Amino acid sequence: MSEYSLALSDAEIERYRLMAEVAEGRERDLWAAAGVVPGARIADVGCGPGAIAVRLADTAGPDGAVWAVDRDGDALAVASALAEKSGVRVRTATGSADATGLPDGTFDVVMLRHVLAHNGGREQAIVDHLATLAKPGGGAVYLVDIDADSFRLRGAPEAYDEMDERYRELHRRRGNDLTVGTRLDELLTAAGLELVAFEGHISVITPPPGMRGPAWAARDAMIAEGLVTPEDVARWDEEFGKVERERRDIRFFAANFVAFARRP
Repeated sequence: MSEYSLALSDAEIERYRLMAEVAEGRERDLWAAAGVVPGARIADVGCGPGAIAVRLADTAGPDGAVWAVDRDGDALAVASALAEKSGVRVRTATGSADATGLPDGTFDVVMLRHVLAHNGGREQAIVDHLATLAKPGGGAVYLVDIDADSFRLRGAPEAYDEMDERYRELHRRRGNDLTVGTRLDELLTAAGLELVAFEGHISVITPPPGMRGPAWAARDAMIAEGLVTPEDVARWDEEFGKVERERRDIRFFAANFVAFARRP
């Protein structure tokens, strides 16, 4: 089983694609300010299925270059296929967030999205490593992460609260900080970078059928750690299926934070 707590089902790939669409629309000006421009060299670390990497590559254009790095081979395969389908070039590489294997000091922008919350105890080591990849004299490290205390799924079945609590327990056991988004600025400055921007916003998403949030995506991991049983998952599936068939007005609310800083 993948070390990731999120499974790459078709619904999860669609969730990543939707998140990428929302992110680009909301962060477009910040991307440009950080250096996501035509001709840029960009590293998308912890790229997952590549939804963001494809959008970065589209902006960087043929004169730029985007490296998509992930430790999960299945995620990289999806990223490559998505890039080909989208008509852009994305280079993929296997590596972890604190040991990417990428060359030091060569990137205009190093982006890391929703990875720190899944790497408890290694947050600073990760950001320190990313700082070494940015070009001296202005290369940027761009971070995005959550404050899960804000998560709400309006219109969800009663099973959602139970599922969400088991999901949080999974992260507690792993030592993860699900509020790490609130301290992105501290991590960047501790890495010796010069903070340029630190913002927060609430995302409001209407999930399509089958998209049930990160807790649902982590169901296999929760079973593996003895937090839930297959019978629990079947019950949750039945309850969510009923809600989806009734076409209730479901909305997902989440606080996200964005920060970027430059290497002197």
